[in-house]
Amino acid sequence: MNSQGFLGLIHPTCMTLDKEACYYLGHVSKVRGFKGETILFLDVDDPSDYRGMKSVLIDMRGTLHPFFITSLVIDEKGFARTSFEGIDTREAATEISGKDLYLPLERLPKLPEDQYYLHDLKGMQVKDAEFGILGEVENVMDFSQNPLIQILTEQNEILIPLNDGFVKKVDKSSKTIHVTVPEELLRMNKL
Repeated sequence: MNSQGFLGLIHPTCMTLDKEACYYLGHVSKVRGFKGETILFLDVDDPSDYRGMKSVLIDMRGTLHPFFITSLVIDEKGFARTSFEGIDTREAATEISGKDLYLPLERLPKLPEDQYYLHDLKGMQVKDAEFGILGEVENVMDFSQNPLIQILTEQNEILIPLNDGFVKKVDKSSKTIHVTVPEELLRMNKL
């Protein structure tokens, strides 16, 4: 490894991107062998969608930096044996091990109108069937088995589970989430 550490491995013609313009892809799981190969975990529904991936953004101390892929073999469980341009020693690979992977939002596949990505929900109006407009989605809390939308009002923080029991329809064109929420849930979290 040169004296510049991981910064010396970043392609000089590339710029970094803001995390807000990207989505989480997975992480560098571990180092494999002595020639800089790594194992990536791809936290996605269909890992095969990423077989042609040529680069990823790696979070290096809070800043996303591009790394270019020279070899990529993905298995059905979401793991990918990967080699990166400029990373050819175990020591260099160790510097990126454990780091999070991102891709720009524009690389996400387009979804049908009745499907959405969680980041699409931020800023949408939430309308309850009985109580009307509850507010705007401030944040989406992506807990693996129970994602929640967060609405902040002057009086409450409202957390609504993203499941069919509460969310009846997400209308991307009008930027409205139609919900049916019990009154007790709306009053539960006073600020």
